[in-house]
Amino acid sequence: MSQRLLTREVRIGSRTIGGDHPIAVQSMITEDTRDVAGCVASIIKLYDSGCEIIRVTTPNLADVASLGEIRAQLKQRGYGQVPLVADIHHNGWKIAQEVSRYVDKIRINPGLFVFKRRNASAEFSAAEIEEEREKIHDQMKAVIAACKANGTAMRIGVNHGSLSERMLFLHGDTPEGMVESALEFIDICESEAFYELVVSLKASRVPIMIAANRLIAKRYAQRINSYPLHLGVTEAGDGSYARIKSTAGIGTLLADGIGDTIRVSLAEDPIEEIPVCYEILQALGLRKTQVEFIACPSCGRTKFSLTEVVPKVRQATKHLVGLDIAIMGCIVNGLGEMADADYGYVGIGLGRISLFRGREEVRKNVPEEEGVQALIDLIKTDGRWVDPPTARSI
Repeated sequence: MSQRLLTREVRIGSRTIGGDHPIAVQSMITEDTRDVAGCVASIIKLYDSGCEIIRVTTPNLADVASLGEIRAQLKQRGYGQVPLVADIHHNGWKIAQEVSRYVDKIRINPGLFVFKRRNASAEFSAAEIEEEREKIHDQMKAVIAACKANGTAMRIGVNHGSLSERMLFLHGDTPEGMVESALEFIDICESEAFYELVVSLKASRVPIMIAANRLIAKRYAQRINSYPLHLGVTEAGDGSYARIKSTAGIGTLLADGIGDTIRVSLAEDPIEEIPVCYEILQALGLRKTQVEFIACPSCGRTKFSLTEVVPKVRQATKHLVGLDIAIMGCIVNGLGEMADADYGYVGIGLGRISLFRGREEVRKNVPEEEGVQALIDLIKTDGRWVDPPTARSI
């Protein structure tokens, strides 16, 4: 693991990201924003599942009032602390000003902020480039003023698939174009003395997403301020491949020390994104949110069925967050591979297992059918057992 890139601390409602704060997990609800009751229920469900920052789309001015009502109902139900983000796209400066009263962060898309469709083959003159920059600056000044007045942060969310035609003309369909798009908006914010910024550079192609984030990290080194980076592979799809794509992009950058908050974007119920986020963070040692199970892949030396035993051990102990538990098929590699585990469940012969506390063998020759209960008893003896939580209703 590389040393983490040091970024500014930015407060998103009740949560702070950047600096040395834990990597935060995000998602986005899918309900129509005007379905206030549906949005509130989904936000509560996501938050209770471990989602720490939640985004709601705000496609037009008519949706702004709904955000206000959503916030009010969340407070009534005891969820006023949930950090909310308003997602804004086409020509969104007026929406951004209004909705900043109700949310903790707004997300704007630089590629669509001043949306002006042109002939794809048309060239930009120097005068046209400057005119568009000035228009963006004028509109951003109004948004920045509203964010300052309401204590609202801003995410500059660049998508590879929606770079502005001006940026495509100047830099091409490249990671460099993504970075330049973000830096242009950062420069505007800094010129207005506004620093409550988060930046994202997302693409549906993992190599482009990785290249863009590595490049902005290098550019940060040449600037006074480094802003928190929100990582994600956009439009990853569904199923196992979407999870692999997201892990490849997000995990690679986190291992580089890049990233302060993450979202795994799945074409599924958003609730399914949260476990993937935490598993990425757990695998990299960045968050401890579940039991770390270490299990060998089995071989001819194994004298019991690991495919049956591992699920049994997991089911019995998965709520003991913070513990490392190893399930090993034999002693050959077991002691070395499980050296850092708190507890070990190791096959020693046909139908027999041993239990370890760290490197110490504390119970020998336990019948396999008694093994899981013996492990539970050992954890209880050590005072590290807690009863599983009961399910919460929403």
